Amino acid sequence: MAPKITVIGTGYLGATHAAAMAELGFEVLGLDISPEKIATLSAGEVPMYEPGLEELLRKHVAGHPGASGRLRFTTSYEEVGEFGDIHFVCVNTPQKHGEYACDMSYVDSAFASLAPHLRRPALVVGKSTVPVGSAERLAALLTEQAPAGEGAELAWNPEFLREGFAVQDTLHPDRIVIGVTSERAEKQLREVYERPLAEGSPLVVTDFPTAELVKAAANSFLATKISFINAMAEVCEAAGGDVAKLAEALGHDDRIGPKFLRAGIGFGGGCLPKDIRAFMARAGELGSPQALAFLREVDSINMRRRGHMVELAREAAGGSFLGVRVAVLGAAFKPDSDDVRDSPALNVAGQIHLQGGQVTVYDPKAMENARRVFPTLGYAPSALEAARGADVVLHLTEWREFRELDPAALGEVVTGRHLLDGRNALDADRWREAGWTYRALGRPRA
Repeated sequence: MAPKITVIGTGYLGATHAAAMAELGFEVLGLDISPEKIATLSAGEVPMYEPGLEELLRKHVAGHPGASGRLRFTTSYEEVGEFGDIHFVCVNTPQKHGEYACDMSYVDSAFASLAPHLRRPALVVGKSTVPVGSAERLAALLTEQAPAGEGAELAWNPEFLREGFAVQDTLHPDRIVIGVTSERAEKQLREVYERPLAEGSPLVVTDFPTAELVKAAANSFLATKISFINAMAEVCEAAGGDVAKLAEALGHDDRIGPKFLRAGIGFGGGCLPKDIRAFMARAGELGSPQALAFLREVDSINMRRRGHMVELAREAAGGSFLGVRVAVLGAAFKPDSDDVRDSPALNVAGQIHLQGGQVTVYDPKAMENARRVFPTLGYAPSALEAARGADVVLHLTEWREFRELDPAALGEVVTGRHLLDGRNALDADRWREAGWTYRALGRPRA
Protein backbone atom coordinates (compact mmCIF):
# COMPACT_ATOMS: atom_id res chain seq x y z
CA MET A 1 0.00 0.00 0.00
CA ALA A 2 1.30 3.45 -0.92
CA PRO A 3 2.28 5.66 2.03
CA LYS A 4 0.07 8.58 2.97
CA ILE A 5 1.86 11.89 2.80
CA THR A 6 1.49 15.13 4.72
CA VAL A 7 3.05 18.48 3.89
CA ILE A 8 3.58 20.89 6.79
CA GLY A 9 3.70 24.49 5.65
CA THR A 10 1.80 25.43 2.49
CA GLY A 11 3.70 28.44 1.25
CA TYR A 12 5.47 28.48 -2.09
CA LEU A 13 7.44 25.27 -1.44
CA GLY A 14 4.76 23.39 0.48
CA ALA A 15 1.83 24.11 -1.84
CA THR A 16 3.90 23.03 -4.84
CA HIS A 17 5.14 19.87 -3.11
CA ALA A 18 1.66 18.90 -1.93
CA ALA A 19 0.14 19.28 -5.39
CA ALA A 20 3.03 17.39 -6.98
CA MET A 21 2.75 14.50 -4.53
CA ALA A 22 -0.95 14.20 -5.40
CA GLU A 23 -0.02 14.24 -9.08
CA LEU A 24 2.39 11.36 -8.40
CA GLY A 25 -0.57 9.36 -7.06
CA PHE A 26 -0.32 9.76 -3.29
CA GLU A 27 -3.04 10.65 -0.78
CA VAL A 28 -1.86 14.01 0.59
CA LEU A 29 -2.87 16.17 3.55
CA GLY A 30 -1.43 19.69 3.69
CA LEU A 31 -1.19 21.63 6.95
CA ASP A 32 -0.80 25.30 7.70
CA ILE A 33 -1.45 27.31 10.85
CA SER A 34 -3.17 30.02 8.79
CA PRO A 35 -6.90 29.27 8.36
CA GLU A 36 -7.06 31.85 5.56
CA LYS A 37 -4.35 30.08 3.58
CA ILE A 38 -6.05 26.70 4.10
CA ALA A 39 -9.36 28.15 2.91
CA THR A 40 -7.70 29.57 -0.22
CA LEU A 41 -5.96 26.29 -1.09
CA SER A 42 -9.08 24.24 -0.38
CA ALA A 43 -10.89 26.45 -2.89
CA GLY A 44 -8.32 25.45 -5.49
CA GLU A 45 -6.55 28.80 -5.46
CA VAL A 46 -2.93 29.65 -4.72
CA PRO A 47 -1.85 32.80 -2.85
CA MET A 48 1.09 33.39 -5.20
CA TYR A 49 1.74 33.34 -8.94
CA GLU A 50 3.48 30.20 -10.13
CA PRO A 51 2.85 28.92 -13.68
CA GLY A 52 0.88 25.67 -13.72
CA LEU A 53 0.46 25.38 -9.94
CA GLU A 54 -3.18 26.43 -9.68
CA GLU A 55 -4.16 24.08 -12.49
CA LEU A 56 -2.35 21.20 -10.77
CA LEU A 57 -3.97 22.07 -7.44
CA ARG A 58 -7.48 22.08 -8.91
CA LYS A 59 -6.78 18.76 -10.57
CA HIS A 60 -6.47 17.10 -7.16
CA VAL A 61 -8.12 19.15 -4.38
CA ALA A 62 -11.06 17.28 -2.87
CA GLY A 63 -14.49 18.71 -3.57
CA HIS A 64 -13.81 20.12 -7.03
CA PRO A 65 -15.63 18.71 -10.07
CA GLY A 66 -13.48 16.18 -11.86
CA ALA A 67 -10.68 16.38 -9.27
CA SER A 68 -8.92 13.23 -8.06
CA GLY A 69 -9.70 14.16 -4.44
CA ARG A 70 -6.24 13.00 -3.37
CA LEU A 71 -5.35 16.38 -1.82
CA ARG A 72 -6.88 17.95 1.29
CA PHE A 73 -5.83 20.67 3.73
CA THR A 74 -6.13 21.14 7.49
CA THR A 75 -4.94 23.23 10.43
CA SER A 76 -4.83 20.22 12.80
CA TYR A 77 -1.52 18.62 13.75
CA GLU A 78 -3.49 15.83 15.41
CA GLU A 79 -5.15 15.00 12.09
CA VAL A 80 -1.79 15.11 10.34
CA GLY A 81 -0.25 12.71 12.90
CA GLU A 82 -3.09 10.22 12.51
CA PHE A 83 -3.16 10.45 8.71
CA GLY A 84 0.45 10.45 7.57
CA ASP A 85 3.18 7.87 7.12
CA ILE A 86 5.64 10.39 5.67
CA HIS A 87 5.62 14.02 6.78
CA PHE A 88 7.37 16.66 4.67
CA VAL A 89 8.29 19.84 6.57
CA CYS A 90 8.29 22.79 4.14
CA VAL A 91 8.16 25.86 6.38
CA ASN A 92 10.04 29.11 5.82
CA THR A 93 13.53 29.88 7.15
CA PRO A 94 13.93 33.66 6.75
CA GLN A 95 16.94 35.76 7.67
CA LYS A 96 16.95 36.90 11.29
CA HIS A 97 16.11 40.56 11.73
CA GLY A 98 19.35 42.54 12.00
CA GLU A 99 21.54 39.45 11.54
CA TYR A 100 22.91 37.26 8.76
CA ALA A 101 21.86 34.06 10.54
CA CYS A 102 18.86 31.93 9.62
CA ASP A 103 15.67 32.17 11.70
CA MET A 104 14.84 28.58 12.67
CA SER A 105 11.77 29.42 14.76
CA TYR A 106 9.24 28.20 12.14
CA VAL A 107 11.05 24.90 11.65
CA ASP A 108 11.46 24.37 15.39
CA SER A 109 7.79 25.16 15.97
CA ALA A 110 6.68 22.73 13.25
CA PHE A 111 8.73 19.87 14.70
CA ALA A 112 7.64 20.63 18.26
CA SER A 113 3.99 20.69 17.18
CA LEU A 114 4.20 17.52 15.09
CA ALA A 115 6.26 15.28 17.40
CA PRO A 116 3.62 14.68 20.15
CA HIS A 117 1.21 13.35 17.51
CA LEU A 118 3.57 10.73 16.06
CA ARG A 119 2.15 7.69 17.87
CA ARG A 120 3.26 5.12 15.29
CA PRO A 121 6.35 4.69 13.11
CA ALA A 122 6.70 7.61 10.71
CA LEU A 123 9.30 9.32 8.57
CA VAL A 124 9.65 13.08 8.92
CA VAL A 125 11.40 14.66 5.94
CA GLY A 126 12.88 18.13 6.18
CA LYS A 127 12.83 20.14 2.95
CA SER A 128 13.44 23.60 4.37
CA THR A 129 16.83 25.24 3.85
CA VAL A 130 18.50 25.09 7.26
CA PRO A 131 21.96 25.64 8.80
CA VAL A 132 24.09 22.51 8.69
CA GLY A 133 23.76 20.61 11.97
CA SER A 134 20.04 21.28 12.34
CA ALA A 135 18.97 17.79 11.19
CA GLU A 136 20.93 16.02 13.89
CA ARG A 137 19.34 18.24 16.54
CA LEU A 138 15.83 17.78 15.12
CA ALA A 139 16.25 14.00 14.89
CA ALA A 140 17.04 13.92 18.60
CA LEU A 141 13.98 16.09 19.30
CA LEU A 142 11.73 13.64 17.44
CA THR A 143 13.08 10.63 19.34
CA GLU A 144 12.63 12.45 22.64
CA GLN A 145 9.19 13.99 22.12
CA ALA A 146 7.35 11.57 19.82
CA PRO A 147 5.36 8.78 21.51
CA ALA A 148 6.72 6.47 18.80
CA GLY A 149 10.26 7.14 20.05
CA GLU A 150 12.88 5.84 17.65
CA GLY A 151 10.05 4.89 15.31
CA ALA A 152 9.80 8.58 14.44
CA GLU A 153 12.72 8.85 12.05
CA LEU A 154 14.17 11.87 10.25
CA ALA A 155 15.47 12.34 6.70
CA TRP A 156 16.64 15.48 4.91
CA ASN A 157 15.58 16.14 1.33
CA PRO A 158 16.51 19.68 0.22
CA GLU A 159 14.42 21.47 -2.41
CA PHE A 160 15.89 22.98 -5.58
CA LEU A 161 12.88 24.82 -6.95
CA ARG A 162 13.26 27.70 -9.38
CA GLU A 163 10.44 30.21 -9.16
CA GLY A 164 8.60 30.12 -12.46
CA PHE A 165 9.51 26.44 -12.95
CA ALA A 166 8.54 24.97 -9.58
CA VAL A 167 6.00 22.42 -10.85
CA GLN A 168 8.43 21.14 -13.48
CA ASP A 169 11.28 21.03 -10.94
CA THR A 170 9.20 19.00 -8.47
CA LEU A 171 7.78 16.48 -10.93
CA HIS A 172 10.94 16.19 -13.05
CA PRO A 173 13.85 17.18 -10.79
CA ASP A 174 17.38 17.48 -12.15
CA ARG A 175 18.55 15.66 -9.00
CA ILE A 176 17.11 14.24 -5.79
CA VAL A 177 19.22 14.46 -2.65
CA ILE A 178 18.32 12.52 0.49
CA GLY A 179 20.16 12.54 3.78
CA VAL A 180 19.28 9.39 5.72
CA THR A 181 20.52 7.27 8.58
CA SER A 182 18.78 3.98 7.74
CA GLU A 183 17.94 1.74 4.80
CA ARG A 184 14.28 1.98 5.80
CA ALA A 185 14.23 5.75 5.28
CA GLU A 186 16.03 5.44 1.95
CA LYS A 187 13.55 2.79 0.79
CA GLN A 188 10.58 4.97 1.73
CA LEU A 189 11.92 7.98 -0.16
CA ARG A 190 12.77 5.85 -3.18
CA GLU A 191 9.10 4.83 -3.18
CA VAL A 192 7.95 8.46 -2.97
CA TYR A 193 10.16 9.46 -5.89
CA GLU A 194 9.71 6.26 -7.88
CA ARG A 195 8.33 7.99 -10.97
CA PRO A 196 11.01 10.70 -11.39
CA LEU A 197 13.71 8.13 -10.62
CA ALA A 198 12.30 5.88 -13.34
CA GLU A 199 12.43 8.85 -15.72
CA GLY A 200 16.14 9.26 -15.03
CA SER A 201 16.40 11.83 -12.26
CA PRO A 202 19.68 11.07 -10.45
CA LEU A 203 19.52 10.18 -6.76
CA VAL A 204 22.27 11.19 -4.32
CA VAL A 205 22.07 9.35 -0.99
CA THR A 206 24.15 10.93 1.74
CA ASP A 207 24.39 11.84 5.41
CA PHE A 208 22.56 14.68 7.17
CA PRO A 209 25.31 17.34 7.02
CA THR A 210 25.96 16.88 3.30
CA ALA A 211 22.26 16.98 2.46
CA GLU A 212 21.91 20.21 4.44
CA LEU A 213 24.96 21.75 2.74
CA VAL A 214 23.90 21.01 -0.85
CA LYS A 215 21.27 23.75 -1.16
CA ALA A 216 23.43 26.41 0.48
CA ALA A 217 26.39 25.40 -1.66
CA ALA A 218 24.33 25.42 -4.87
CA ASN A 219 22.87 28.86 -4.17
CA SER A 220 26.28 30.22 -3.19
CA PHE A 221 27.78 28.97 -6.45
CA LEU A 222 25.01 30.54 -8.52
CA ALA A 223 25.29 33.81 -6.61
CA THR A 224 29.06 33.80 -7.16
CA LYS A 225 28.65 33.25 -10.90
CA ILE A 226 26.12 36.09 -11.18
CA SER A 227 28.31 38.46 -9.16
CA PHE A 228 31.37 37.44 -11.18
CA ILE A 229 29.86 38.58 -14.47
CA ASN A 230 28.59 41.73 -12.78
CA ALA A 231 32.13 42.44 -11.56
CA MET A 232 33.27 41.95 -15.15
CA ALA A 233 30.63 44.48 -16.18
CA GLU A 234 32.26 47.01 -13.86
CA VAL A 235 35.64 46.32 -15.46
CA CYS A 236 34.13 46.52 -18.96
CA GLU A 237 32.67 49.93 -18.21
CA ALA A 238 36.04 51.15 -16.95
CA ALA A 239 37.92 49.69 -19.93
CA GLY A 240 35.38 50.31 -22.69
CA GLY A 241 34.61 46.62 -23.20
CA ASP A 242 31.32 44.81 -23.88
CA VAL A 243 30.27 42.44 -21.10
CA ALA A 244 27.65 40.75 -23.33
CA LYS A 245 30.32 39.69 -25.82
CA LEU A 246 32.65 38.76 -22.97
CA ALA A 247 29.93 36.53 -21.48
CA GLU A 248 29.27 34.96 -24.88
CA ALA A 249 32.95 34.05 -25.24
CA LEU A 250 33.15 32.68 -21.69
CA GLY A 251 29.97 30.65 -22.15
CA HIS A 252 31.47 28.63 -24.99
CA ASP A 253 33.92 27.13 -22.48
CA ASP A 254 32.31 23.87 -21.33
CA ARG A 255 33.92 24.30 -17.91
CA ILE A 256 32.04 27.58 -17.43
CA GLY A 257 28.87 27.41 -19.54
CA PRO A 258 26.56 30.27 -20.57
CA LYS A 259 23.95 30.12 -17.82
CA PHE A 260 23.83 32.90 -15.18
CA LEU A 261 26.31 35.01 -17.17
CA ARG A 262 23.97 37.87 -18.10
CA ALA A 263 25.19 41.02 -16.41
CA GLY A 264 22.59 43.27 -14.85
CA ILE A 265 21.31 44.66 -11.58
CA GLY A 266 21.90 41.37 -9.79
CA PHE A 267 19.96 38.72 -7.92
CA GLY A 268 17.23 39.01 -5.32
CA GLY A 269 14.28 36.97 -4.13
CA GLY A 270 13.63 34.97 -1.01
CA CYS A 271 16.49 32.46 -1.41
CA LEU A 272 19.88 33.52 -2.77
CA PRO A 273 20.48 36.66 -0.65
CA LYS A 274 19.39 35.19 2.68
CA ASP A 275 20.89 31.76 1.98
CA ILE A 276 24.41 33.02 1.27
CA ARG A 277 24.27 35.23 4.36
CA ALA A 278 23.07 32.37 6.55
CA PHE A 279 25.80 30.15 5.07
CA MET A 280 28.45 32.70 6.04
CA ALA A 281 27.01 33.00 9.54
CA ARG A 282 26.96 29.24 10.03
CA ALA A 283 30.54 28.84 8.81
CA GLY A 284 31.56 31.34 11.47
CA GLU A 285 29.67 29.40 14.16
CA LEU A 286 31.46 26.24 13.07
CA GLY A 287 34.85 27.92 13.44
CA SER A 288 35.55 28.32 9.70
CA PRO A 289 34.76 32.00 9.02
CA GLN A 290 37.45 32.34 6.34
CA ALA A 291 36.07 29.48 4.24
CA LEU A 292 33.17 31.58 3.01
CA ALA A 293 34.64 35.07 3.38
CA PHE A 294 34.48 35.48 -0.40
CA LEU A 295 30.67 35.46 -0.18
CA ARG A 296 30.80 38.86 1.48
CA GLU A 297 32.22 40.30 -1.72
CA VAL A 298 29.67 38.32 -3.77
CA ASP A 299 26.93 39.99 -1.71
CA SER A 300 28.64 43.39 -1.95
CA ILE A 301 28.97 43.23 -5.76
CA ASN A 302 25.32 42.28 -6.02
CA MET A 303 24.11 45.21 -3.91
CA ARG A 304 26.48 47.60 -5.69
CA ARG A 305 24.78 46.98 -9.04
CA ARG A 306 21.53 48.44 -7.75
CA GLY A 307 23.25 51.65 -6.72
CA HIS A 308 25.02 51.84 -10.07
CA MET A 309 21.72 51.59 -11.93
CA VAL A 310 20.41 54.51 -9.86
CA GLU A 311 23.53 56.50 -10.80
CA LEU A 312 23.03 55.75 -14.51
CA ALA A 313 19.38 56.78 -14.26
CA ARG A 314 20.35 60.05 -12.56
CA GLU A 315 22.89 60.71 -15.32
CA ALA A 316 20.24 60.04 -17.99
CA ALA A 317 17.90 62.43 -16.15
CA GLY A 318 20.43 65.25 -16.41
CA GLY A 319 22.08 64.97 -13.00
CA SER A 320 19.08 65.13 -10.68
CA PHE A 321 15.80 63.29 -10.16
CA LEU A 322 13.92 66.36 -8.93
CA GLY A 323 10.91 66.87 -11.18
CA VAL A 324 11.90 63.88 -13.34
CA ARG A 325 9.41 61.18 -14.30
CA VAL A 326 10.88 57.67 -14.32
CA ALA A 327 9.11 54.58 -15.68
CA VAL A 328 10.18 51.26 -14.15
CA LEU A 329 9.34 48.12 -16.12
CA GLY A 330 9.39 45.26 -13.64
CA ALA A 331 8.80 44.78 -9.93
CA ALA A 332 9.26 41.02 -9.38
CA PHE A 333 12.79 39.85 -8.64
CA LYS A 334 12.62 37.62 -11.74
CA PRO A 335 10.16 36.95 -14.58
CA ASP A 336 7.33 34.39 -14.29
CA SER A 337 6.92 35.22 -10.61
CA ASP A 338 5.04 37.71 -8.45
CA ASP A 339 7.70 37.53 -5.72
CA VAL A 340 9.09 40.94 -4.76
CA ARG A 341 11.19 39.83 -1.79
CA ASP A 342 14.53 41.66 -1.97
CA SER A 343 13.68 42.62 -5.55
CA PRO A 344 16.48 44.61 -7.24
CA ALA A 345 13.86 46.27 -9.46
CA LEU A 346 11.81 47.59 -6.54
CA ASN A 347 14.96 48.53 -4.65
CA VAL A 348 16.11 50.72 -7.56
CA ALA A 349 12.63 52.21 -7.94
CA GLY A 350 12.50 52.97 -4.23
CA GLN A 351 15.93 54.64 -4.21
CA ILE A 352 14.98 56.89 -7.14
CA HIS A 353 11.72 57.83 -5.43
CA LEU A 354 13.56 58.74 -2.21
CA GLN A 355 15.87 60.96 -4.24
CA GLY A 356 12.96 62.96 -5.63
CA GLY A 357 12.02 61.09 -8.79
CA GLN A 358 8.38 60.56 -9.78
CA VAL A 359 8.41 56.79 -10.27
CA THR A 360 5.72 54.77 -12.01
CA VAL A 361 6.01 50.96 -11.96
CA TYR A 362 4.43 48.27 -14.11
CA ASP A 363 4.83 44.49 -13.75
CA PRO A 364 2.69 41.78 -15.41
CA LYS A 365 2.12 39.84 -12.16
CA ALA A 366 3.69 41.53 -9.13
CA MET A 367 1.72 44.79 -8.88
CA GLU A 368 -0.28 43.86 -5.79
CA ASN A 369 2.77 42.63 -3.88
CA ALA A 370 4.78 45.66 -4.97
CA ARG A 371 2.10 48.05 -3.71
CA ARG A 372 2.19 46.37 -0.30
CA VAL A 373 5.97 46.85 -0.03
CA PHE A 374 6.22 50.31 -1.64
CA PRO A 375 2.79 51.97 -1.39
CA THR A 376 4.26 55.41 -2.10
CA LEU A 377 5.37 54.54 -5.64
CA GLY A 378 3.11 55.15 -8.62
CA TYR A 379 1.66 52.16 -10.46
CA ALA A 380 0.25 51.81 -13.97
CA PRO A 381 -1.90 49.10 -15.62
CA SER A 382 0.44 48.64 -18.60
CA ALA A 383 3.98 49.33 -19.80
CA LEU A 384 2.62 52.02 -22.13
CA GLU A 385 0.84 53.82 -19.30
CA ALA A 386 3.88 53.54 -17.03
CA ALA A 387 6.00 55.18 -19.73
CA ARG A 388 3.53 57.97 -20.50
CA GLY A 389 5.29 61.30 -19.89
CA ALA A 390 8.48 59.60 -18.64
CA ASP A 391 11.87 61.25 -19.06
CA VAL A 392 13.70 57.94 -18.48
CA VAL A 393 12.55 54.32 -18.84
CA LEU A 394 14.22 51.53 -16.83
CA HIS A 395 13.89 47.86 -17.81
CA LEU A 396 14.53 45.95 -14.57
CA THR A 397 12.76 42.56 -14.80
CA GLU A 398 13.19 40.55 -17.99
CA TRP A 399 9.59 39.61 -18.71
CA ARG A 400 8.92 38.41 -22.25
CA GLU A 401 6.26 41.09 -22.53
CA PHE A 402 8.97 43.75 -22.23
CA ARG A 403 11.18 42.13 -24.85
CA GLU A 404 8.24 42.30 -27.26
CA LEU A 405 7.44 45.98 -26.68
CA ASP A 406 7.29 48.23 -29.75
CA PRO A 407 10.02 50.90 -29.26
CA ALA A 408 8.29 53.26 -31.70
CA ALA A 409 4.91 53.03 -29.91
CA LEU A 410 6.55 53.56 -26.53
CA GLY A 411 8.53 56.46 -27.97
CA GLU A 412 5.31 58.29 -28.85
CA VAL A 413 4.18 58.55 -25.21
CA VAL A 414 7.44 59.41 -23.42
CA THR A 415 8.92 62.84 -22.85
CA GLY A 416 12.48 61.61 -23.34
CA ARG A 417 13.63 58.53 -25.24
CA HIS A 418 16.17 57.36 -22.70
CA LEU A 419 16.18 53.59 -21.98
CA LEU A 420 18.35 51.88 -19.39
CA ASP A 421 18.36 48.09 -19.72
CA GLY A 422 19.13 46.70 -16.28
CA ARG A 423 18.95 43.12 -17.53
CA ASN A 424 20.85 43.25 -20.84
CA ALA A 425 17.83 41.50 -22.36
CA LEU A 426 16.51 43.95 -24.97
CA ASP A 427 17.60 44.34 -28.61
CA ALA A 428 19.81 47.43 -28.47
CA ASP A 429 19.84 48.00 -32.24
CA ARG A 430 16.03 47.86 -32.43
CA TRP A 431 15.62 50.52 -29.74
CA ARG A 432 18.33 52.77 -31.14
CA GLU A 433 16.81 52.59 -34.61
CA ALA A 434 13.56 53.88 -33.08
CA GLY A 435 15.39 56.95 -31.80
CA TRP A 436 16.12 55.83 -28.24
CA THR A 437 19.31 56.40 -26.29
CA TYR A 438 19.99 52.84 -25.10
CA ARG A 439 22.31 52.07 -22.21
CA ALA A 440 23.01 48.75 -20.51
CA LEU A 441 25.29 47.79 -17.65
CA GLY A 442 28.80 46.83 -18.81
CA ARG A 443 28.26 47.72 -22.46
CA PRO A 444 29.43 50.54 -24.74
CA ARG A 445 27.13 53.55 -25.07
CA ALA A 446 26.74 53.00 -28.83
